Amino acid sequence: MQYEGTVYRPPSEARSLIVQVTVGCAHNTCTFCTMYKDKKFKVRPIEDVLADFDEAAMLYGGHIRRIFLADGDALIVKTDILVQILNYIWKKFPNLERVTAYGTTQDILHKSENELKCLKEAGLDMVYMGIESGDPQVLKDVKKGVTREQMIEAGQKLKSCGILCSATLISGLGGRQRLREHAVASATLISAIKPDYVGFLTLMMDREAPIYSRIVSGELELLNPEDVVEEMKLFLQNVDSDGTVFRSNHASNYVILKGTLNEDIPSMLDYLDQVEQQGKYREERWRRF
Repeated sequence: MQYEGTVYRPPSEARSLIVQVTVGCAHNTCTFCTMYKDKKFKVRPIEDVLADFDEAAMLYGGHIRRIFLADGDALIVKTDILVQILNYIWKKFPNLERVTAYGTTQDILHKSENELKCLKEAGLDMVYMGIESGDPQVLKDVKKGVTREQMIEAGQKLKSCGILCSATLISGLGGRQRLREHAVASATLISAIKPDYVGFLTLMMDREAPIYSRIVSGELELLNPEDVVEEMKLFLQNVDSDGTVFRSNHASNYVILKGTLNEDIPSMLDYLDQVEQQGKYREERWRRF
């Protein structure tokens, strides 16, 4: 099997078969991200993709239950090609349970509803959306390349076509300067989409990321653990997304938090109060990107 560069995948795909349908990220200008900076974006030939699945089937066969289509935005691939790939792998792996992929807002909006429904029918179960923030100013600052309104439209479009939506947000992306705006606007954006899953990472200082210069200059001040708790409380107090599975258990997080919105919001807020009172935060040496 071939894989170009470092492997990146959502935490929940740790046990999945990961095959590159694309290499890198077509957008690749987000200032907080270093994941694909060393890769030149390209769509892999379908022959190479299917050959990787053939080899995986020969080596692992019935052990494969989940497949993640990499890299940063596999959904950019033409729909008919993706349908071919999906049909192929569902036939190839007898015990397959789900297939997922990253999908940018642009990718989703460029697909018609009929195309997305075709992908669902062919076996694309879930798309991971990097929302990052609901604050228009933060989105502009980090060069996300899309608006809050476009992200809401894309998330709602996925759901209306039957594809599960897993949204990712980043604690601290607005710094201490826009802590409240980032938290509340992210909450109202999630409320508008009502994704099936939502997960939080926490912004860390990465010298290779373009955002690092803003951190060094003091333009963007990283949150300390107490700030992160304050931001998370604001998010939970303002979100309304009944049934959404919530996770804040990434290696970068100061506090491990999980539950289901909206029913577990009171208990999660109580837990945050306890963490704050006792100062039980993950130590810096245990935090990872």
